[in-house]
Amino acid sequence: MTASARLPDRQGIGILCILIGMLAISIQDALIKGFSGSYPLHEIVLIRSLVALPFMFVVLQFEGGWKRLLSRRMPLLLVRALFIVVSNSAYFAALAGMPLAEANAIFFVAPLFITVLSIPMLGEKVGPWRWGAVFVGFTGIIVMLRPGDGIIKITALLPVLAAFTYAMMQMLTRRLGVTESASVLAISIYLTFIVVCVLMFLICGDGRYVDKVHPALNFLFLPWKVPPISDWPALGGIGILSAMIGYMLAQAYRMGEAGLIAPFEYIAVPLAVFWGFMIFGEVPDMTTWTGILLIVGSGLFIVYREVRRSRPISRPRAADTRPKLD
Repeated sequence: MTASARLPDRQGIGILCILIGMLAISIQDALIKGFSGSYPLHEIVLIRSLVALPFMFVVLQFEGGWKRLLSRRMPLLLVRALFIVVSNSAYFAALAGMPLAEANAIFFVAPLFITVLSIPMLGEKVGPWRWGAVFVGFTGIIVMLRPGDGIIKITALLPVLAAFTYAMMQMLTRRLGVTESASVLAISIYLTFIVVCVLMFLICGDGRYVDKVHPALNFLFLPWKVPPISDWPALGGIGILSAMIGYMLAQAYRMGEAGLIAPFEYIAVPLAVFWGFMIFGEVPDMTTWTGILLIVGSGLFIVYREVRRSRPISRPRAADTRPKLD
C-alpha cells in the first residue's frame, strides 16, 4: 500500500482517537464533579495520578526507556508541570460550583490565550481576522461571567485561570516537544501532582480551611478520608481515564494533521451539556448558550485561520503528514 493510500486511514484513526479522548475527558469531569462534595480535590487528584503513572511508565519503555527521564531541561519541565497543576486545580474546583457546560465552554478560550501569548513568547504575527476572533471569544467570557452576580462571577473566573495557565503550558510544550518524548512530558506532570497533593495533605488535609459557603473552596479544602470500597471503582476509573486521555490525545495528533484534529476537540462542549443534564439536571439558559456559541465559534475560527495560514501551496506529500508542534 502506498503512503498516499495510507494517509486517509491515518487521519481517520487520528479523528477516532481525539473523539475517544474527548469522551474520556467528559466522563472524568462528570465523575470529579460528582465526588466534589465528598472528597477534597487533592485527594482525588493524588489517586488519579497514582493510578495513571504506571501506564505512563509502560509507554516510556517504548520511547527510549528510563534514561529519557534524565533530561537536562528538567527545570523547564517542572515549570510546565506547575502550570498544568494550577490549570487542572482551577478547572476541577470550578466544576464544584458551576454547571459542567459553562466550565467546559469557558475553558475553551485557551486557544485564544495561545494566540495572544504566541506574539511575545514565540514571535508570531496575528492578523486582524484572528484578533477579531479573540475579541469575540473574550466577549463570550464576559457574557458567561454574568456581571452583577457576584458568586457566579467569582466561580466562573476559575476556568478562565485554568485556560490561561493551560495556554502557558502549551507555550512551553512547543519548546520542550522538540527534545522530550510524550511520556516524559506526562510523567513529569504526574510526579508534580503527587508532590503537590502530598503537600496539600500536610497543610490542610485535616479540613481546617473548609469554606462551606463557596463550593469551589469547599472542594479544595475538605478533610481527607479513606474511601469506602464502593467508591474505589469510580476513583480508580478517574485514574484510568486520565491515562487514556493522555495517550489518545497524543496519538490523535501523531496520526492526523493538527488542523484536522483540533476542531474535533470541541465535541467536549455538547458532551458536557449531555452529562450535565443527564447526571446533574443542568439545563443551560439563553445566556449560557450565547456565551458558548461566541467562545466555540471564535475558537473554531482561530483553528481555521491557523490551518489556512500554514497550508502549503503545493500538494502535500506523505512525509508532510507528521505531527506539527504548532
